[in-house]
Amino acid sequence: MSTDDGYLDMDLLRFTTAGSVDDGKSTLIGRLLYDSKNIFEDQLEAMEASSRKRGDEHVNLALLTDGLRDEREQGITIDVAYRYFATPKRKFIIADTPGHIQYTRNMVTGASTANLAIILIDARKGVIEQTCRHAFIANLLRIQHVVLAVNKMDLVDYDEKTYDRIVKQFSEFASRLDNIVEMTFIPISALNGDNVVDKSAKMPWYSGPTLLYHLETVYIGADYNHVEARLPVQWVIRPHSDKYHDFRGYAGRVAGGVFKPGDEIVVQPSGFTSRIKAIHSADGDMAEAFAPLSCALLLEDEIDISRGDMITKINNPPHKSQEIDAMLCWFSDRPMAPRGKYVLRHTTKEVKALVQTLNYKVNINTLHKVEDDQTFGLNEIGRVQLRTSAPLFYDSYKRNRITGSFVLVDEQTNETVAAGMII
Repeated sequence: MSTDDGYLDMDLLRFTTAGSVDDGKSTLIGRLLYDSKNIFEDQLEAMEASSRKRGDEHVNLALLTDGLRDEREQGITIDVAYRYFATPKRKFIIADTPGHIQYTRNMVTGASTANLAIILIDARKGVIEQTCRHAFIANLLRIQHVVLAVNKMDLVDYDEKTYDRIVKQFSEFASRLDNIVEMTFIPISALNGDNVVDKSAKMPWYSGPTLLYHLETVYIGADYNHVEARLPVQWVIRPHSDKYHDFRGYAGRVAGGVFKPGDEIVVQPSGFTSRIKAIHSADGDMAEAFAPLSCALLLEDEIDISRGDMITKINNPPHKSQEIDAMLCWFSDRPMAPRGKYVLRHTTKEVKALVQTLNYKVNINTLHKVEDDQTFGLNEIGRVQLRTSAPLFYDSYKRNRITGSFVLVDEQTNETVAAGMII
């Protein structure tokens, strides 16, 4: 096997970083890339030159990820920046998300596909409102693995008591959340590299893993739903050539479960049934297809199937309803209109949707429900009832993050105004 093949077959971990302003998210990512030898020499030279120009004491590793000019000048993160790197054990995609409260929507976007969230805490400040907000969003988005990185340990003289106090504070808050499966606490100094890639000699009292070791070894195989088979159809492949005269494949990305040739399937919404004759991918025939692979199913019967339909197995169908109960995060500067009409995009299907009621909003800092306020604006999160023009075939977001999520789009402006998680 060539090294390229080995790289392509490697496990992929998507993780997001969250934390308050100046907690050191960008520095941490810079340190991860720098210490794991994932930086090119010209990048390092440009970074050193920029750091000198700014008058920084150290090489400013944050400059690696803050790509926008405003970000570099103000020393803050504004947009979601994606970075790719690899070690011999795993490939990684990092979503570096902003810490400011006004960028909550950016964090929701960056974290929506993550397997793991790193929440940074400044060891001098401890658990603050922003920490609770980021933990709540990670919980809402069903990120099952959370790393609490207690940063800037160098500024509290690597004190064990300070670290223990923060772990206790955060654990008390997190006990009120219901989706986080695994929490890991790591004391670090992103600036000096303590416990990021290499073990720190300055904290002999800490016996746990370094951050990179944890990222390389955390088990994420259980994050996908491999029970309920779902394939939202994106495209019907008809080559119209003599060689493939009768070929008709239903292509899409498997959103859950496992499909194998011979399986009995049912097509939603028509209810027609058939069996899988073969499964094709870009690399040829497959013995089975599971999330998140892309493939094309060939069926034994000629059935009218088009984009927006969903192929599932007979024994565990998805929910079917026009009444949708969901948690919504509002993205738009224009507030949600009472009984507003929007386009709802769910997997490959598009329907019209009416906002029937706003049940409550969540005060993210206290987790309290605000029930008497009917305005719903930028970055707010709340529970709504929607009615759609045609039935949706869905699972709860708790069961399946792909078939349980949707976005709302404003028909006039084509702006994505909200992201939703079906309850």
